[in-house]
Amino acid sequence: MGQACGHALLCRSQPPSSEIRGQQVFLRPDESSAPALTTRQCTTLSEQLQDALLRLAAVTDARSLRAALQDSIQELLPSTECVCVYMLEGVSRLLCDDPPHELPQEGKIRSIADQLKRCQCAGLPLLELPEKHRNCLAAPLPAHRRALVIPLLDQERDKALAVVLVGCSSLSDQDELHLNVLEKHASVACVRVHAVQASYQRPPLSPSPIQSHNALLSLNVSEQDYCELDRNILQLCGELFDLDAASLQLKVINYLQQQTRSQCCCLLLVSEDNHQLFCQVVGDKVLEEEISFPLMFGRFGQVVEKKKSITLQDISAEERRQLSSMLGCEISSMLCVPVASRATGQVVALACAFNKQGGQRHTEADEHAIQHCFCYTSTVLTSTLAFQKEQKLKVECQALLQVAKNLFTHLDDVSVLLQEIIVEARNLSDAEICSVFLLDRVSHELVAKVFDGGVVSDEEKEFRIPADQGIAGHVATTGQILNIKDAYSHPLFYRGVDDSTGFRTRNILCFPIKDENNEVIGVAELVNKMNGPWFNRFDEDLATAFSIYCGISIAHSLLYKKVHEAQFRSHLANEMMMYHMKVSEEEVTKLLVTGIEPVKEIHPCYAEFTYTPRSLPDETTPLCILSMFEDMGFITTYKIDLNTLARFCLMVKKGYRDPPYHNWMHAFSVSHFCYLLYKNLGLSNYLEDIEILALFVSCMCHDLDHRGTNNSFQVASQSVLAALYSSEGSVMERHHFAQAIAILNTFGCNIFEKFSRKDYQRVLDLIRDIILATDLAHHLRIFKDLQKMADDGYNPKSQTHRSMLLCLLMTSCDLSDQTKGWKTTRKIAELIYKEFFSQGDLEKAMGNRPSEMMDREKAYIPELQISFMEHIAMPIYKLLSELFPEATELYERVAANREQWTKVSHKFTIRGLPSNNSLDFLDQEYELLQSQGAFGSDDHCLNGCLEDAEGGRGQ
Repeated sequence: MGQACGHALLCRSQPPSSEIRGQQVFLRPDESSAPALTTRQCTTLSEQLQDALLRLAAVTDARSLRAALQDSIQELLPSTECVCVYMLEGVSRLLCDDPPHELPQEGKIRSIADQLKRCQCAGLPLLELPEKHRNCLAAPLPAHRRALVIPLLDQERDKALAVVLVGCSSLSDQDELHLNVLEKHASVACVRVHAVQASYQRPPLSPSPIQSHNALLSLNVSEQDYCELDRNILQLCGELFDLDAASLQLKVINYLQQQTRSQCCCLLLVSEDNHQLFCQVVGDKVLEEEISFPLMFGRFGQVVEKKKSITLQDISAEERRQLSSMLGCEISSMLCVPVASRATGQVVALACAFNKQGGQRHTEADEHAIQHCFCYTSTVLTSTLAFQKEQKLKVECQALLQVAKNLFTHLDDVSVLLQEIIVEARNLSDAEICSVFLLDRVSHELVAKVFDGGVVSDEEKEFRIPADQGIAGHVATTGQILNIKDAYSHPLFYRGVDDSTGFRTRNILCFPIKDENNEVIGVAELVNKMNGPWFNRFDEDLATAFSIYCGISIAHSLLYKKVHEAQFRSHLANEMMMYHMKVSEEEVTKLLVTGIEPVKEIHPCYAEFTYTPRSLPDETTPLCILSMFEDMGFITTYKIDLNTLARFCLMVKKGYRDPPYHNWMHAFSVSHFCYLLYKNLGLSNYLEDIEILALFVSCMCHDLDHRGTNNSFQVASQSVLAALYSSEGSVMERHHFAQAIAILNTFGCNIFEKFSRKDYQRVLDLIRDIILATDLAHHLRIFKDLQKMADDGYNPKSQTHRSMLLCLLMTSCDLSDQTKGWKTTRKIAELIYKEFFSQGDLEKAMGNRPSEMMDREKAYIPELQISFMEHIAMPIYKLLSELFPEATELYERVAANREQWTKVSHKFTIRGLPSNNSLDFLDQEYELLQSQGAFGSDDHCLNGCLEDAEGGRGQ
């Protein structure tokens, strides 16, 4: 970008940006086919997050929870320096074990934790932190570091069970997303560990073995019988080593049948949410599918509530019939005894004995025998059930992660993704039917994209219901999960569909689907729990976790669709641009009709450094390019088709916009100087032919589609180009190269089409590197290496030396206007500052302050020009003259122009440009000196500037 870049670098103290690197939708259970995996699996959650969630699912105590949290956070968050975990002890004490200390009851950290939401800040109070963590957490932290305070909540109690302090780098959007998922799973693990801890702190409420012994003695049970009972119970306890709850229940039930002399016994287990009873084993038979029924079923709910035994006489005929059906035999006697946990005192099961042998009724001794049994076995039973539940939870977590993987393979089609969500939701919850609606915020409607297991027909397009009506509407409006155990008794349920179809809706679990901003984007509705009377608390938790993955995948799918649409629009816009740049056959024929003109016929001095190419008419420049191609031997050496070359040149010319300076005439002038270097410096002795060709083509294309603004402006204005290239630096230079490749890829424009694959790749790599070198920030970075190369001597066999020389030559070509006569140099300054000041006006309109050289009210042109020539231009041509003595005249002419700027600066009393945007008044003194012969005898070879008639083709 030449002088524009040089001025920008001189006028700022920091490096440039280029250096800074109502009706339900059904899906049948048998229609669960999923499309094949695609390459878009890269959008799945990271393996680190999956490992972290599995690690949290496996913790059972505070120590393992602390370790899991520390390991997970250090893997997921960038540059984590420390993780400090406080666990709740008692009512309000928060304790940490590394190092052992307590979080102050009052202070900033406690205040943040009491707000029950994550906080990111620039540091925490020094005195509230242990010495070990002060360096990474205490305020003030460096600008790129952050302190996080993460409370882990018990949502039911609205209380923090743990607080995590993290010292890390600033969070990206992906880090926030991962952390949200991790927090939810960590909170579940924290609730679980806290419950286990609390269970060991409560006093035993159930009878102890001694109490049981005394109770049996009060019933006139002999000491001998009691000893026999003890031997039997100890033998039973020795056999209770199973990790499977069903196998353990079989042994306990068999023992109860022997001790109570009953035909059949069973255990009715109380669900964790205390809403239902379920039975896994009856007598000596393990049920293939567990039986469950409401806790309030008959008198059994009263047994759980009042902790008192009942017999057959206490239940109704209906309850007796249902129990007979479950057992497969008539019931003549029954004893139901509550089994309480010794840790919590809550009823965890009902031990039931049926049909005492001999037709007798069960006695109080039988009741105490059962109680005596569970004094020893209830802990083993509850622990085994808890272990089995943890194993189930682990399996469910793994299944949930697999679901996430499945969902993230269908981001390219929302309809297919919704089908996959329906299938996975049904499978996870064992529901009969699942419906999914997306929320249309514009029309305030819930929209179904799939119907009955497939996509909605083309005629129907989609199915819509108001977003504030019915069960789904209620969930969409409130954002809260809704678990309906009896659909017909719920006021929001409309049973008209059931009446018309014959389908019976028993229960419903409806949950919201939210995006990363916690905004509702859809609703999922599960209908009819298949393996239970209704959806339980476990299903609610599973649905909540599942909805997170649904929300992320749907949001990403919609975003993916938008990105695709944007790509199509961009492709269409590019097609339109290339169409309008398209070169017709008539234009190609017209260019070639007279043949390629020898360079000597263009102008006698065309191949001399004193020649000013800007004096040529614009319409003749493409033919001059062809003449230079021919004279340098490229057409013959590389067998370039003339029509292809002509079309390429015309396309490149059309690829330039019309800013004051960075236009096609600038590109032509730069290309001509490359030709001069070839002719006058003997570049063939320094570079390979393919490198010289790449240099010349790069000169033609190096400012393609320049908008008259620099890299800093692109970044500050957040332009499309900045969005594409700012992360790599050299925004405009990368765009120029991309446009060059676009032209080469246009039909009939590839001048390298006859190259071998190896040479083709090499020439493109060379063009890329050379065009990127026009960013003067790059030149300043390598200047010391260039100077060292000149001091040590150039080695044409060194790939590094040849690469650096190409960069130097490209820069000298880009600034070649400074090597021409004074009038040309002065005119170029006029064009450059017109372009600069236009950018400055745009920056002011954006509310930004332009740099001095861009501000027409502050820029003092002579001073800026002198500074540019002293610090940028003269060192470049000085270095060039050290490598090529023939280039000495270039350095001398730049120095002479610098002196002329010094001489005329006293005439320049304004800031910016004169009202007529012309610097012609500066030529008066120059012309006087010229008439006096102050510039020597070779001045006649200078053919003037673009406005000099005598410098034209006819000279």
